[in-house]
Amino acid sequence: MSLIDLLTGNTSSQVAEQAENKFGINRNQVIALLAVATPLIISYLRNKSQDAKEAEALNNALDKDHNGSILNDPSQIEARQAEGGSILDHIFGGQKSTVENQLSQNTGISIDKIGPILAMLAPVVMGYIGQQKQQSNVGAGGLGDLLGGILGNASSQAQTQQSNPLNDILGSVLGGGQSQSSGNPLNDILVSVLGGGGGNQQQQGGLGGILGNIFGK
Repeated sequence: MSLIDLLTGNTSSQVAEQAENKFGINRNQVIALLAVATPLIISYLRNKSQDAKEAEALNNALDKDHNGSILNDPSQIEARQAEGGSILDHIFGGQKSTVENQLSQNTGISIDKIGPILAMLAPVVMGYIGQQKQQSNVGAGGLGDLLGGILGNASSQAQTQQSNPLNDILGSVLGGGQSQSSGNPLNDILVSVLGGGGGNQQQQGGLGGILGNIFGK
C-alpha cells in the first residue's frame, strides 16, 4: 500500500469519520489536514532517523508497538489517541505548538482540535511505517531510506494523478516537501508549501489557495 492509498483509502476515511463525530469538524477539512500532516510526520521521522540513536529508538518502537494492525482495525484509532499525543511530543518536540498553529491557520480547524486529531492520526502513520518496514525487511540503518522512499513514491504518484482536490493537495505538499535545503521539514513543508509561514493563505500553487477553493475561504 502506497502513502497515497493510505490517505485516500478506508483508513483515512475512518480517521476522518471518527474525528467528525467526536469534534464536529467537516470531514473534508479533516482529510485535508491528514494530507498535509502525514507527510510532515514522516519527514520529521526521516530527519530524526539520520541520528543513529533516534533511528534505533524508532526501529524498536516500530517493532514493539506498530505492526500495522491499526490499519485494519478502526477501533484502535480513538483508543490509541493518548499514545498518539506522546508520539507527537517526541516527533515534533519544541516545534509542536508551531506545527499545530500553522496547520490550524491553513485548514481552518480550530487550534484546540488540531492536537487531538493529530493524536488520532499519529498511531496510524506509525502503523503504516511499521507495515512498510516489515515488508521491506529493514532495520534501524535503513529507516531513513525507507521513509524517503515513501515520500518520493507518493510525490511521483500524486503529481501524475491531480484530478481532484485531494490529489492537488498531496501533489502540492509532497512536491514541495522534498526540498531539504533547510534540513527542516517544518520549513520545507509548512513554510515553503503552505505559504511563507502561513500568513498568506492565497499563495498561488500553495495549500492555502487550494483549500480556499475547496472550502470557499
